[in-house]
Amino acid sequence: MSRQHRTYWTICLVLGVFALIWSVPTIWMVSLSLQPNELLARTTTNTVLGLIPIPFTWDNFVQLFNFGLTPRWFLNSAIVAIGMTVLVLILSTTAGYAFARIPFKGRRLVLAIVLAGLTVPEQVIFIPLYTMFADWGLHNTHVALITPRLAVPLGVFLMVQFFRGIPKELEEAAALDGANRFVIFARIVLPLSIPAVTTLAILTFLYAWNDYLWPLVSAQRQEMFTITVGLGSIQENFAATEGLGRLMASGVVASLPVVVLFVVFQRFVVRGIALGTSR
Repeated sequence: MSRQHRTYWTICLVLGVFALIWSVPTIWMVSLSLQPNELLARTTTNTVLGLIPIPFTWDNFVQLFNFGLTPRWFLNSAIVAIGMTVLVLILSTTAGYAFARIPFKGRRLVLAIVLAGLTVPEQVIFIPLYTMFADWGLHNTHVALITPRLAVPLGVFLMVQFFRGIPKELEEAAALDGANRFVIFARIVLPLSIPAVTTLAILTFLYAWNDYLWPLVSAQRQEMFTITVGLGSIQENFAATEGLGRLMASGVVASLPVVVLFVVFQRFVVRGIALGTSR
């Protein structure tokens, strides 16, 4: 084996060890969610490192979905996350293309103002946001849960950087063939930007699914809770009431869609981040 191969396999081994250590808490959470609460009340290490669910049971998940409005909360989170992702992609891609390719007066100033939003903590605008949506009578609706999160300066910045890296000659050739600005954007620029768009979509979905503070403020009725707020509302004093197993089951349920989404589209995320940082 050559020195290059030894170095490669050494790096893979070291990274594998760190990945395993990093994943132990997640594996432990899944294991605890599949064990009876009666057993967990006595010990959480009844098997090797507590990572193997023996005895095995689905009761914690069954009880979780039979209690309260968990399916409705899950649906609310799906509606909010998908709706926010689609609208953010539309706004960020169109705004990013305008800033990157369409010359207009004050473009640099407007872009600077948009990016300045990255420096403003979201908690600062909670009171005016709450007041505004209360005056409109939109609290406890999906509109109120989605709309305040549509302004994403990071998404605009990501798309601007990506669009600037696309050769202008492609757009000029299409313009010579009679294509207008919208056709160029939809048929040439967007297909070339799939890695960046996918990266932004996953980051947006992750943020929307895990968001807790604004749904906690805007949704006062249980039927409008998202999964994060809903599962948080049924936990009292850590797991003293419902059991550690059910607490871990709620964590698995809340994180599973995001994990599946990332595993399926991880190659696009890696490619998008690599291309974005190389420019």
